[in-house]
Amino acid sequence: MKFLLPLAAIVTAAPALAQTGDLAQVQRHLAAVTSMTAAFSQTDRNGKVLNGTLTLKKPGKIRFQYEKGVPILIVGDGKALTFIDYSVKQVQRWPIGNTPLGVLINPNKDISGYAKIVPSADPRVLSVEGYDPKHPEYGRITLVFARDDSAPGGLMLQGWVMLDSQGNRTTIRLSDQRFNMPVDDGTFRWNDPRRNPAHS
Repeated sequence: MKFLLPLAAIVTAAPALAQTGDLAQVQRHLAAVTSMTAAFSQTDRNGKVLNGTLTLKKPGKIRFQYEKGVPILIVGDGKALTFIDYSVKQVQRWPIGNTPLGVLINPNKDISGYAKIVPSADPRVLSVEGYDPKHPEYGRITLVFARDDSAPGGLMLQGWVMLDSQGNRTTIRLSDQRFNMPVDDGTFRWNDPRRNPAHS
């Protein structure tokens, strides 16, 4: 699974106080979100666009349900992130902590040790890059927020860019975000194509 993140080399350090305050706001947002649903648009490094629905439930659960006709499913069940390709009956799994998405779905994760604010020309936009220098193989993620008093913690997650360890970039843009609604745990089940040819 190719995750993405855009980070240009031209990053100047933001003032320490702004960094600290903005990071704390991001942490408050992440802590305030127990569940989320949204429409997503995914663009890969080749410019191919796929659409679908994102469902998130903490701790550790996430599902990327792609549009009809796309034989791919990505599900996090609280322990592992699973990538299923029904067209070739292939299943890959990673511990959630080994993926950049751990930032989003682990409510206890303290991001201050490995995240930094990315300066933006637009004061209404707040971007934060997460990268663990001890584990470069986990890749990088840049979360993009819009300041919005009506959203949890005063921030509305607009999407993210992920960069895997091979430099492959994937961009996710969100719309119709809804927070802290009841989400059934059954949402995060899936059919294993190695045992069952039925599509999930």
